[in-house]
Amino acid sequence: MVHLGVSLLLLSTILMGPVEETPRLRLLFLGDSITKGVRPGVLAEETFGGLIQTEFARQKWEVSVVNSGVGGERTDQALKRVDQIIAEHHPDLVTIMYGTNDSYVDQGKSTSRLNLDQYRANLSKLIDRLKNQGAEVVLMTSPRWAEGSRPNGLGENPNLRLEPYVEVVRELAHERGLPIVDHYAAWTKAKAEGISLMDWTTDGCHPNPKGHRVLADLILPKVEPMLTSMKKGKSRVH
Repeated sequence: MVHLGVSLLLLSTILMGPVEETPRLRLLFLGDSITKGVRPGVLAEETFGGLIQTEFARQKWEVSVVNSGVGGERTDQALKRVDQIIAEHHPDLVTIMYGTNDSYVDQGKSTSRLNLDQYRANLSKLIDRLKNQGAEVVLMTSPRWAEGSRPNGLGENPNLRLEPYVEVVRELAHERGLPIVDHYAAWTKAKAEGISLMDWTTDGCHPNPKGHRVLADLILPKVEPMLTSMKKGKSRVH
């Protein structure tokens, strides 16, 4: 009887073909300290990446979320490590959010850390590197600095320098046909409606748990349909 059962199992496998299994998708968040999120007053599970991972687990989605944010990082520095990130994590979908550090003017300086042309070129290269390795890309603008934030090295409101970099993200999304999550526009709208953005941050720049919830609520509607489409079209044969 044992031999007969084994034979029937083998016959069933031959007739039905190999078993298909949907692999776990990998969503990676690439960015600076706003993406990293963890800081005094913000736990890992309270960052937008942590919130999104929790939501996927609640829905029983087979999605791994990787937070690849690095504090203080600019686009030129991200380029130096993006190949290693791809090799290590093999992401299916990547969000890119830079601009806050690239645009900032330090004390004693008169220009942004990277000029607009450098920023645009670096962001384009990041997109190319990721897409050339098969990853889908979602661009994200940085959130607006809160009112009352510390001035930059020229004594300006940091949004004055950030806004042109935000516009570059919008232009690239349009030119490259990429999805975009426009945090800057959403936070600007909230401010116009009377919301204090300082209540969404720890220091005027970095989101607190409430601010990360706002970010997550904007990101989820953009990435969920993309991951659903990938899930339908990405079965592996074993």
